Amino acid sequence: MQARDGKAAPPSRNLWPFFPWFIAAAMGVVIVVNSFMAYSALSTFPGTAGGDGFDLSNNYNAILARMKREAALGWTVRAEVDKAGHPVVVLADRSGNVLAGVAIEATAQRPLGDQHTTNVRFSEVSPGRYLGAAVLDEKGQWDLELSATAGGHEFMTTRRLVVR
Repeated sequence: MQARDGKAAPPSRNLWPFFPWFIAAAMGVVIVVNSFMAYSALSTFPGTAGGDGFDLSNNYNAILARMKREAALGWTVRAEVDKAGHPVVVLADRSGNVLAGVAIEATAQRPLGDQHTTNVRFSEVSPGRYLGAAVLDEKGQWDLELSATAGGHEFMTTRRLVVR
């Protein structure tokens, strides 16, 4: 083929013959990535999806009954951390009056990362205000699973604490 000025035109580049190879290369990349993801998931899987899900579902009616009893009490729980890292719990009844003389036991644990669990015993420092004896020594989030007992009633709840 000749151009107008008498020189030969460069041949046109047609990539269609390579199209099947592009598709094969793309599929190869997908297979390699998926294989790596499957290997990574299987090599880091701890072997259990949850500890008590089946047992919890078998006792679901008992859990619902306990939740109804706790809701009927109308207790409110406020949890925080003081400057020294001690958990502090403030309890009040339905009308906002503080609850004095409550026995509180709790477990504080890290929700993420390495399992770090601390048992906490509380003592009443003023009416309705309870100070935990343990120090939450690591900064970050903690889940405080507490059980409060007073007047023959038990109240269980979990509160998220942030240590700064």
